[in-house]
Parts: sequence; structure tokens; C-alpha cells
Amino acid sequence: MELNLKGKTALITGGSRGIGFGAARVLASEGCNIHITSRTAADLDAAKKKITDAYKVNVTCHPCDLGAEGAAEKLAQEVGDIDFLVNNAGAIPQGTVVSLDEKIWRKAWDLKVWGFINLTREYYARMAKKKSGVIVNVIGAAGERHSSGYIAGSMGNASLMALSRALGADSHQDGIRVIGINPGAIETDRQVVRWRARAEKELGSADRWRELVTDHPFERLGTVDEIANMVAFLCSPASGYTTGCVITIDGGSSQTK
Repeated sequence: MELNLKGKTALITGGSRGIGFGAARVLASEGCNIHITSRTAADLDAAKKKITDAYKVNVTCHPCDLGAEGAAEKLAQEVGDIDFLVNNAGAIPQGTVVSLDEKIWRKAWDLKVWGFINLTREYYARMAKKKSGVIVNVIGAAGERHSSGYIAGSMGNASLMALSRALGADSHQDGIRVIGINPGAIETDRQVVRWRARAEKELGSADRWRELVTDHPFERLGTVDEIANMVAFLCSPASGYTTGCVITIDGGSSQTK
């Protein structure tokens, strides 16, 4: 399918690895010029090389911590106007309401929750002036399938789902679309490290980790491309009537008891 994205510009946070990198790569394959952020300059440089070696687009790296005060405003000034914002940066740790102290909780939310909010505020205003733009929030399925053992993540993700729905419900008035994506268990490098460690402990070989995920839908984890392709589709005119909703891509896990 031709997505008609050639010559557009996208900003992807957390774009050096995992789903963020996947989204950057797919958008680049469609002809988008790319801005990517992460905390580590070396990771950004490696991601840029992979993309520019494969596609003739411009890739600009922005090392920054979006959990820091004023970071979103500074980044928006550096990047300038864009067509698509993909909020993706941030990971919230596991833990209960008792085991997670306030410092850890706040630090995680500063990046994942406030990072999304602050960058959305910056770019919504810019997009509204030109009556055009798409904001895609890559959130996480814990926002709809809550867990007391992942309480900070469940609450944080639920708030970002509300942001996507509430803002996107009226954003058409400003020519903007706002959508959330809730990935389920996805085969990112970070997740594979965790599964390999578990396989080493339980099965005696890290290489047998795929045996541990056969109880997942389709007897596997989801792939980065399955999320990244949805990001690109939602940014495109082919999905021009989509806003104010959250799309869950988890193989149906959130619907099981």
C-alpha cells in the first residue's frame, strides 16, 4: 500500500532501539525525514547509520532526557515543525504500591507520562497553527489490563490512554489526529534479554527462550514491525478518519480472563 508519506517529517522519541527504532525505520522506508531522540548519543548514531544506509532520507539525532524539566520545550525548538509526533520513550518499572518508593515512581512518570504530555503540548500548539498533524502515543497494554504488581505502569499507561482519547476526540477541530497504540508482549531486545535469562534459569539454556512464550497468542511474542507498521499507517492519509482511540496490538491477550 502506498502511504503517501514521502517528504514528510517525523519525530520519534526513544527512537534508537526497540519499537521506537522500528517506527523510525518504517517511516523512513516510506520516504519520511526522521528526528530521533534517546538518552545515549552512541545508540542514536548507530540507529541513524542503519536507517541512512538503507534509505535516502535525512535523519537527525537529539540526545536528551525527556524526563528532565524543560527538555520537551528545548527539543521542540531544536527540531522545529514536524508532520508526525510519535511519543514512545519511557519504561516504568514493575512493583507494588508498597515496594515502589516515591523517587522511583516519580522518575518513571517524569519520562513516560510527563514526557508524553509535555511534548504533546508543545507540538499540538504548533500543529494547530497549520491545521495539520498526527500524534501517535505508543503506550502499553497494562493501561487496560491493570496489575497491582505493575501499579505505576498500569496507572501511567491508563492516563496516557485517557490523554489520547480525550484530546483526539476534539482534535479534528484543529486539523490534528491523536491516537494511542497499546502493544502487548513484543520481541524487543530488552524483552529477549529477560526471556533468555529466564530460559537459562528454568531450561538450562538461554537459546531455548522461545519455548517459554508458546502460551502467548500464536505461540510467540509480537514483532516490532507489527507495531511499527501500525504507527506508519496511522500517520498516513489512509487512516485519515482515525482519532481519539487506542488500538491494542497484543494478539487478543487483553480480552482473555
